[in-house]
Amino acid sequence: MSDLTPPATAVVDLLGMLAFGELVAFDRMAADARLAPDLRRRAVLSEMAAREITNYRRLSDRLAELGADTEDAMRPYVQAVSEYHQQTEPADWLEGLAKAYVGDGIADDFTREVAAVLAGPDQDLILDVLHDSRHADFAADELRAAIAADPKVANRLSMWARRLVGEGISQALRVAAERPSLAELLAIGGTDFQALLRRLTSAHTARMGAVGLNN
Repeated sequence: MSDLTPPATAVVDLLGMLAFGELVAFDRMAADARLAPDLRRRAVLSEMAAREITNYRRLSDRLAELGADTEDAMRPYVQAVSEYHQQTEPADWLEGLAKAYVGDGIADDFTREVAAVLAGPDQDLILDVLHDSRHADFAADELRAAIAADPKVANRLSMWARRLVGEGISQALRVAAERPSLAELLAIGGTDFQALLRRLTSAHTARMGAVGLNN
């Protein structure tokens, strides 16, 4: 970590980005729950959706402590995130799970990279919010089970995941480029976009292999 202190505007920008991500995650999980093949899975996703709202509230409360308006802090990310989801609308339950596993994984990796130079309560809050891996673990287990039951599923989901990673990394780099304060956080940490891209891609490759998908 650099000895440079991140500017307050950068902290607000990062918290705003994550708050909007949590709000969208709630919407997506609630929608995915309706695609669930049974009531047990529907209930699991509904409970996870409730957790996302709790995380959103924690981030919103911290933004208020910093004197920032949550809606204003989230607004710069609406277009990029909305375009990503418009381009990657899942067609069924398994595509929704793969999107949660792959897409959310990329977003979390990106957020950790940007938050690496923070210290104290802000970094602790962000890492605690990202640490809740129940949704990713659930998606991974479901994907492994589906592939074990029908190995042909792996080819379709691998193609879908490649589309997701392309869109996800593209939007992550777009956000970093459009928000100078976030780019400044990366610079403070000594990270350039190419190095960031390599790390995001490497983490994605490992994530794919862990559930039996081809990169």
